[in-house]
This record gives sequence, C-alpha cells and structure tokens, in this order.
Amino acid sequence: TNDPIDDEVFVVERGGRGLVIEYPSFFENIEELTRYLADAGVEVEGILAAYHMAGASFLPGTPVYATASADAYGHEGGGRALIDGFAAAFGDAFDCSVPAVTNVLGAGSVEIAGITVNVLPNDEAFDVEIPALGAVYTHMLGHDCHSIVAGAGHADAIIEQLEGYLADGVDLVLTSHYTPEDLKDVQAKIDYLEDLKAIAARSADAAAFKAAVEGAYPAYAGQNY
Repeated sequence: TNDPIDDEVFVVERGGRGLVIEYPSFFENIEELTRYLADAGVEVEGILAAYHMAGASFLPGTPVYATASADAYGHEGGGRALIDGFAAAFGDAFDCSVPAVTNVLGAGSVEIAGITVNVLPNDEAFDVEIPALGAVYTHMLGHDCHSIVAGAGHADAIIEQLEGYLADGVDLVLTSHYTPEDLKDVQAKIDYLEDLKAIAARSADAAAFKAAVEGAYPAYAGQNY
C-alpha cells in the first residue's frame, strides 16, 4: 500500500472482475489503489476483510465478506485496539472507520467475482485459500521475521495451520506484512516456532526469554513483536 506501516492489500482479478483481500487504511493509499483499479479496468465485486478492517472509505458500497470472528476482532477485539492505536499515532492520515460486514462467512468455499476461495476461520479472523493460484493468504508468516505468538498454545495452533499448508502443497503464501513466500519458508517458520517454545520453556522470565530469542535469531526483523 506504500503506507507508513507497509501493509499489503491483494487484488485477485479474472476477466476484469476482481476481489480484494484486506483494506488499505491510509487515505492517500485508498485514493491510490482506487485509481489503480479504475485504470486497470477491474470491477471489484467484494472485499474480504480479515485482519485489517480500518479504511471503510475504500470502495464504499462494495460487499464486505468476513467471518463472525473477524467481524468481532475488527469492531471490538484486538483488531479494534490496533486501529485505535494507529489512529492516535497517525491522526488524520489514517482512516479509522470500520466497514459493516454485509456477508458473514463460515468455513468452506465461496465464489466472489467468478473466483472460488476457501475460507479458513480461526479464533481471531480467517485465512483465504485461492485454489486457482495454488495460494493462501494468512496474516503473518515471515521466514526471517518475528511475528505475534501469544504463548505456546498459539504457537501450536500456528504450527498446525502451517503443517496444513505443507500437506496441501500450497505454492504461494501471501501475507499483509511480508513479501510472498513458499513452502521452504513455511518449514522455516515451523522450525522457528518449535524453537521459540523450547526457549520459553527454559526461560525464567520475559527478559531472559527475549535475550535468548535475540541471541538465537540476531538477524530477524520484527523486533517489536
């Protein structure tokens, strides 16, 4: 999106019909993406709002698809807390408005703009498989980047999810916080998460844990996580 927090938004297009995965949330970039879509002749027929719901001024009136968990996450959960934090940090440049979900999704396939996607719900929101591309969209991967891991149980849930990608032979992993990745990167993340659990198990406190992780992964980005 070329915005101050380097988020990524994906447009999946077939024959001039398109769907968008995630919202751009800064006004300048909303204008930029809207202009790009018009110039490219892509008619967006739906927006999949998973982890990033700020930016309701983007393509108003377009159907908004989300699971019930994502709806709650964006309107009053952890996603809402992040939106409020960004609004305080970036002020008028940031579109803190959250769209109303028009189409509530469950697990399974749905067709939008002639494109079949598989919805994979989780506790926070949902991931999106795009079978025609051999691709999956998830919030975070980053084979050499720290990410949000809220304890050993969460690590196990992420590992289970990533092992599913390996089993399915997904060729392309898209995230809103990193460059496109592939199965070797998925395996690297699984190895990292297993190591993270082991480091946590032998650490006496948060400071010791952080120091050990930094020592084991000195070149990793995402130190804020």
